[in-house]
Amino acid sequence: MDYRAPYWLPGGQLQTIWPALWSRRVSGAPPRWTTPDADFIDVDHLVAPPRPAGAPLLVLFHGLEGSSRSHYAEAFADFARSHGWRYAVPHFRGCSGELNLAPRAYHSGDFEEIGWMLGRLRETLDAQGGGPMMAVGISLGGNALLRWAEEAGDSAARTVSAISAVCSPIDLAAGGDAIGRGFNRLVYTRMFLQTMKPKALRKLNQHPGLFDRERLVAARDLYAFDNVFTAPLHGFRNTEDYWRRASALPHLDRIRIPALVVNPRNDPFVPAASLPSQADVGEHVTLWQPAHGGHVGFPQGAPPGHVTAMPAAVGRWLASAAALPASEEVAHG
Repeated sequence: MDYRAPYWLPGGQLQTIWPALWSRRVSGAPPRWTTPDADFIDVDHLVAPPRPAGAPLLVLFHGLEGSSRSHYAEAFADFARSHGWRYAVPHFRGCSGELNLAPRAYHSGDFEEIGWMLGRLRETLDAQGGGPMMAVGISLGGNALLRWAEEAGDSAARTVSAISAVCSPIDLAAGGDAIGRGFNRLVYTRMFLQTMKPKALRKLNQHPGLFDRERLVAARDLYAFDNVFTAPLHGFRNTEDYWRRASALPHLDRIRIPALVVNPRNDPFVPAASLPSQADVGEHVTLWQPAHGGHVGFPQGAPPGHVTAMPAAVGRWLASAAALPASEEVAHG
């Protein structure tokens, strides 16, 4: 695989921001599942003509504060539609537009939640005639997906045929340090905290005493936010414990299904120095580390550009890894 950025979008920052705001992408109420702890998960599906029994299902796990309306989710939906695949986007708790009920949210190592959602989708697919299922995770969702595959080991193949993680901070400490400095801190950290803090405070209203309100309000970076909210609510001692135990990087050799790990080397959130080499991962893991792409950007074409190239490349890899019949590539205008 190769990726070449357009001349008018140099550098990882522009390749991150522009696609999220302006590049073209294509896409009732979503089904709601009750979780084992009496909470809920909302799942969006591609609205398309009925697919024949046996049609593949592509599942996308979104990134931090993402949803089925994120630019990458809509671009993957376009790929699935054009190839006759089914497509589903399960939302992490609190990301579908409604605050969840339980005294927890979601996090980068949420492999048990990933496993439960994939299991539900597998059951539904089998009830509809079966077919191959593939999964892609974006950023946070990709790290959590890899952690699930690592924990599942050989049993993962009973659920999915292949997976991919795109722009995932598989070394959470390195990623946390990168997003907490300089331009990243001024722009991206502020952007994330603008939605994460209000959600957390609403959860405190649901569950008084859940965490220290003043410490959360004072948090100015993701490290401090995770120390007050994410880590203790999900069973970690502190941010360091969370980032260490949730990182997928140390366990990639435990994966036993085809897995593509995509990390542009100019991703503002994921330092290139923290990325593994092929010698560091198991035989089932394929690394794609292009020089350009930004964080979940990969823009191409004349202005305003489009963001369908990366989903097409990842989708073709997944199809090949899952041994699906060859299909026509997506045409871009």
